[in-house]
Amino acid sequence: MCIAVPLRVEKVGDEVVYCKVGEGTIQASLLLMDEEVKVGDYVLIHAGFAIRRLEEEDAKETLDLINKALQPG
Repeated sequence: MCIAVPLRVEKVGDEVVYCKVGEGTIQASLLLMDEEVKVGDYVLIHAGFAIRRLEEEDAKETLDLINKALQPG
């Protein structure tokens, strides 16, 4: 099963975004996006591509659910 993860955009480059993940940063392509993305936006990342922009509240709710699912027990 594959999962798409919402991440906050830290930097926008030429057709890519850079998003913080833990202590690191990942790069994702914007080639599948049909809307503008800017720093501070949350995007849904799947297989190296930003596929959708999300409202901050929705992104944080999804991240909370993912974090709870990863907790032991």
